[in-house]
Amino acid sequence: MSENHPSAVPSTSTAPHPANADDDYAANLRRATLSSSVGSALEYFDFAMYGLMTALVFNRLFFDQSNPAIALIAAFGIYGVGFAARPFGGLFFGTMGDRIGRKGVLIATIVLMGGASTLIGVLPTYKQAGVLAPILLVLLRLAQGFGAGAEQAGATVLMAEYAPVRRRGFFSALPFIGIQAGTLLAAVVFFLLNLMPEDAFLSWGWRLPFLASFVLILIALWIRARLRETPTFVELEKHEQVHDHAVKEIFTRGRAGVVVGIGLRMAENGGSYMFQSVALAFVTSAAIGLDKGVATWGVTLGSLIGIFSVPLTGALSDRWGRVPVFRFRAVFMLLYSFPAWYLLSLGNATVAIIVVAVGIGVAVNSMLGPQCAMLPELFGNKHRYLGVAMSREISAVLAGGLAGVLGAALLGWTDGNWIVLAIYMTVLAAITTAATFLVPETRERNLLRVEDAIRLSTTEEHSALTDPGLADISPSIAQKLRS
Repeated sequence: MSENHPSAVPSTSTAPHPANADDDYAANLRRATLSSSVGSALEYFDFAMYGLMTALVFNRLFFDQSNPAIALIAAFGIYGVGFAARPFGGLFFGTMGDRIGRKGVLIATIVLMGGASTLIGVLPTYKQAGVLAPILLVLLRLAQGFGAGAEQAGATVLMAEYAPVRRRGFFSALPFIGIQAGTLLAAVVFFLLNLMPEDAFLSWGWRLPFLASFVLILIALWIRARLRETPTFVELEKHEQVHDHAVKEIFTRGRAGVVVGIGLRMAENGGSYMFQSVALAFVTSAAIGLDKGVATWGVTLGSLIGIFSVPLTGALSDRWGRVPVFRFRAVFMLLYSFPAWYLLSLGNATVAIIVVAVGIGVAVNSMLGPQCAMLPELFGNKHRYLGVAMSREISAVLAGGLAGVLGAALLGWTDGNWIVLAIYMTVLAAITTAATFLVPETRERNLLRVEDAIRLSTTEEHSALTDPGLADISPSIAQKLRS
């Protein structure tokens, strides 16, 4: 039996009654979508809220105020610590996801990630506990990042492996509406909290959204407990192809896919946090002077746009291909960077809201749509979870984590010069644009394959309609995955 070709394995499955199989498949597809959406909403609610709090609250509550500029950089440094933990979480949970399955790992990550976020809401401040306060914040950010390191990768893989092949781009993008919902909810909650008297807000009001994370944890756990394992992992177990050395394989045979995946994420991930956090700190600085409540409306509007742009571009990638749709959006951010930061520097509230909204809703989220299916399609079935996790989380450190720290440092070193921020975003967009020329078209790729797409010719036929690999799945399920 050839290790690299699932189609070489003789079929041993017994087909269930077609009607029951159809109902079961549809029910699990709904559960997978809802489960991934709630997890995405929780993750991005927490991270967006933390980003907003970092720029305007944590720098005042968790650090010595003798030097406000240093306190801001330190606050963004702890923000970056969460990203530093994500690759280790992705490595650990990604390996587990390829070894024991997707479902169990997704239950563990939601508990760890959500539990750490909830505990942030009960932390003492610098005035109450001194240096212990930022230390505890660092520890919880590490735990939060460790859990989040495989949450999005798991959601991405879960949906790609459940979705019908011809509409994989659309279905894989649906749960990521949860990202927009979480970001939107964070922005709205933060705006409402800012209506409180400042003393009350800084005393206890900022704690409320972190404590509320506990509700989302319970909802996600209830849904995920009823979820079944994905069809592709079931087939992998059935034919005893589960890999015991996925880490070694991903950094040898799968290394090319990880490197390209990192490149594809630089503009999307880095741009997201630049517009959400660094832009907020920039426009509310003394040099620009916009009100912090007004500035958050750009994030809110951008998230509303993203609710439509993410599934739309996912669906477009089903029709036109992942690569052209992704490349067009990367080039848009490349061209948008300098005008965006120049307009933010003008200090006009309406203009700032529009710039941030377009940056998040169009430039960033239009890349996320095709990416949701594209990353899982890059990797073979034996190390797909780990490959996606490493691509997402290493890029999160290099782009998202550094965006806050480097952005805050650039603001301090250049006295709020918008040009250096524009150059930084342009570099991120240029890296992603270049990466789109290194990846083959993966639309409709058969996810039962164990070899990575990045190692194959760009002319490879990926259509699941003609690929014999689906012959090993029960006929009713195979038909659903083809349609």
